[in-house]
Amino acid sequence: MNKKVNQTSNFIKNKFDFVLFIVVLVLLATGIVMVLSASAPTSLAENGKSYTYVVRQLIFGIVGVIAMIIISKIDYHIYKKFYWPAYIVANILLILVIVPGLGSNSSGATRWLELGPLRFQPSEVAKVLLIIFYAGYLADHKSEITDFWRGFIRPLAFLIPPFLILFFVQNHLSVCIVIAAIVGVMMIAAGIRMLYVWITGAVGIAGIAGLLVYMQAKDAGGFRLSRILSFLDPWSDPTGDGWQVIQSFYAIGSGGLFGVGLRRK
Repeated sequence: MNKKVNQTSNFIKNKFDFVLFIVVLVLLATGIVMVLSASAPTSLAENGKSYTYVVRQLIFGIVGVIAMIIISKIDYHIYKKFYWPAYIVANILLILVIVPGLGSNSSGATRWLELGPLRFQPSEVAKVLLIIFYAGYLADHKSEITDFWRGFIRPLAFLIPPFLILFFVQNHLSVCIVIAAIVGVMMIAAGIRMLYVWITGAVGIAGIAGLLVYMQAKDAGGFRLSRILSFLDPWSDPTGDGWQVIQSFYAIGSGGLFGVGLRRK
């Protein structure tokens, strides 16, 4: 009984980073205000209420803050015990999108899971799980980190399964790039030789460029290259690939660098 009480007491007394907490709250509040400013007209037109989307965002924000506080009280060393299960679960979650009744397709991409009323992208959960995996793996193999094959190639090889699923199953290249960047920073922090990073970066960029050109030529997923090239001439497809670029022109044209603020027109 005393052991259980002590564990609960330690959980409550764990250090809490108030500076980081305040920063998160400020960013969250700023984001919610921006959502209100951007979504109010659309929400009013679609739902008859100006606050539909911002209220939903606020609820998610509150739930997220509560979860953040709870998780922050957990000793992060515990996660290291589960870094291999985290890797396995990440890959299972990513592949679950092909299961009928679970996976959801939208705009030609299968990136969502539907569990009753809950709809989410498993790639967002996989990001966190892969961070846990690489943190634990790099900590356990820190003596090998400067070796090219054992400390560089082998850790990167673990990215192959999730990347194959993300690219060919979920059609989600952007998440591949984000995960690669995160893992790259983690490996640099672990002490990898920068020469390996520069070589891999050059090869990776060349490989992605070549793949996009090939897919454009074969008309298989070439929309990615079209989106990139749309920055050069967005007016060639103003309602398609160039839409976002043109809207940014309108925003800068009407509000300048800092926008028009929250004032009503």
